[in-house]
Amino acid sequence: MNPGNIYVVVPCYNEIQVISDTIKNLLPYNYNIIVVNDGSNQNIKAAISDLPIIYAEHKINLGQGAALRTGSDLAMKKGAEVIVHFDSDGQHLASDIAAMIEPLRDNKVDIVIGSRFLTEKDKIAIPKKRRRLLRIARIVNFILTGVKLTDAHNGFRAMNRTAGACMKIRENRMAHASEILILIRKNKLRYTECATHIVYSDYSKQKGQSPLNSINIVIDLILNKIFK
Repeated sequence: MNPGNIYVVVPCYNEIQVISDTIKNLLPYNYNIIVVNDGSNQNIKAAISDLPIIYAEHKINLGQGAALRTGSDLAMKKGAEVIVHFDSDGQHLASDIAAMIEPLRDNKVDIVIGSRFLTEKDKIAIPKKRRRLLRIARIVNFILTGVKLTDAHNGFRAMNRTAGACMKIRENRMAHASEILILIRKNKLRYTECATHIVYSDYSKQKGQSPLNSINIVIDLILNKIFK
């Protein structure tokens, strides 16, 4: 698959400490990189102005779901054959993208979702409290979406144009990850999981979701199912 047809969407909110390194780790693979600055109160644009990327910006903070929608829509308009969602905080490895897109290249599935629970090494790397929370979230996800996965709220995913056209994300904030699963089921998209190796630095641990935020995600999804 030609790297020129692969677009990596990187939503960014106040990640000025790591955004440049995150992009530099992607550059050797020759993918198209779309950075969506989601209303940061830091000068993200200046921090990456010397890097060969496509830059988009929200004037106010809308949320990661909205940033992914902006970036994915832009990638589709530019003719992307594959769209990759990739976190800006340095947790994801650019070297994992090749394995993520392989099932798409072989036309076996429409979307590939990263999982931290497919290998023992990746599983034990997750901090214990977060591991327990993710197990509960996985069950809740299945109840609310009907899509059974080994992981929950993993922001690393890859999709072909068929899936990209179906990803009309309405959840602006973190509930978008579960909404994507609802869209997979609604549109009968073929999906699979792929092992992803997450880097848990002191920085990324501080930026992680709190248990309270996970409760808010569930509330958002329930309201979405009732009122939309």
